[in-house]
Amino acid sequence: MKVHVRFLLSAFAPRQFPPPNLPEVAFLGRSNVGKSSLINSLVGTKAAKTSNTPGRTQAINFFEIRPLCNSRAEMVFADLPGYGYARVPKEISSTWPKFIEPYLERRPTLRLCLCLVDVSIPPQASDSALIEYLGGNQRPLLVVGTKADRAGSRLQASLRALRQAHGVDLVLPYSSRSGLGKADLWRRLREVTAAAEGNV
Repeated sequence: MKVHVRFLLSAFAPRQFPPPNLPEVAFLGRSNVGKSSLINSLVGTKAAKTSNTPGRTQAINFFEIRPLCNSRAEMVFADLPGYGYARVPKEISSTWPKFIEPYLERRPTLRLCLCLVDVSIPPQASDSALIEYLGGNQRPLLVVGTKADRAGSRLQASLRALRQAHGVDLVLPYSSRSGLGKADLWRRLREVTAAAEGNV
């Protein structure tokens, strides 16, 4: 799926969020889960900054997504700071709840939360906590298993373990390297967009 992506802004406070006009998809996960790589894989360009040092994303970065064949934007990607990385300075991470929680709990145009988990490692308690938090706030979510190419023959067993540990029916495998899961994920994002437009 070829799209045009435009960086909108970085927000450190609710007052800095863009106007809630388009359906939004939030990308969440631990700092080293491959969140930026997945976003760049989806849009086909280096929109989100990647780094060998986890924890570089320290604001909510908003990107407008528009199909190349359409002059009208259809959705916004919201790239949230990763969690669970000790080297992020406390004076920065301590401010995250001031704008991340209001976004996740009260943003009216937030239509889907993508919870990224790493299929190449055992299930993490921090991921379960995020999934439980979103469920408690009645936020639609989809768990996406990143780095699926690293799992090899253990992929299906890893997916089963993740489903059981996180209490979900589906973990969508995804590989930013091979493109596994890309078409399926875009299909689900398009469904969310279409449903949001139907409710306008």
